[in-house]
Amino acid sequence: MNGTTYKALLFDLDGTLLNTNELIIESFLHILGDKFPGKYDRESVIPFLGPSLRETFDGIDPVQTESLILSYRAWNEEQHDQMVTAFDGVVETLQKLKNQGYKLAIVSTKRRSMIDRGLRLIGCQSLFDTIVGYEDVSNTKPDPEPILLALERLNVSKEDALMIGDNFHDIVGGQRAGVDTAAVAWSIKGEAFLATFNPTYMLQHISDLLSIKKGQHL
Repeated sequence: MNGTTYKALLFDLDGTLLNTNELIIESFLHILGDKFPGKYDRESVIPFLGPSLRETFDGIDPVQTESLILSYRAWNEEQHDQMVTAFDGVVETLQKLKNQGYKLAIVSTKRRSMIDRGLRLIGCQSLFDTIVGYEDVSNTKPDPEPILLALERLNVSKEDALMIGDNFHDIVGGQRAGVDTAAVAWSIKGEAFLATFNPTYMLQHISDLLSIKKGQHL
C-alpha cells in the first residue's frame, strides 16, 4: 500500500455487505400489518431501511415505539438466519482486502449482537478490526459520531479512510465526518438515488474496492 490508497475501509452492514433487504422489509410488513392494518405496503416501508428502528418508529407512532421495537426484533431474529445472505463477492473481497493490509471496520445502526450474528453467518467475523454498533454511540448515522469513533479506534486519519454504504445515511455521515465515501450500486434505494448525494465513488461490485485509489472516480 502507498500514499494513493486508503488505510481503512468502513462498511455499513445491512444492504451493503449483507443482503438483509427482504428480511427487513418482511419484518416491517409483519409488525406494521398487525398494528396498522392496510396502511403499509412494500414500497412504503423501503424508506425505513437505513435509519435506526427508534428513529423509524418514533416517526410512525412515538407512543408505541418501545413495543414496536420489541416486536420487530423478536420476529426479525426468528427469521434472520434463513433469510440473510452475503451479496455477491463480499466474502472473497473482504478476505483479499484484509490480506492487502487494509484496516476494516463495521459502522452500523444495528445492535452489536445482531452485527456479530450476521458476520458469523457469512464467516467474516474475524476480518474486522473494530465494530461500531447502535449501543456504542449517542447519535447514529448520518451524524458523524459513529464514523469518527471508528477512526479513533483504528487510529486512522480522515484522509486515509473510506466509508462504504447503501444509503444516504452512510454517504452524508461520511461527508460530515470528513472522509471519502463510496455508494454501492446494488442498494435497494437505487444507484440514481445515491448519486444525488455525490459520493466520491459508485461501486458496481464489491470487488471494485480491490483497485480503488484516492482521487480516481470509478
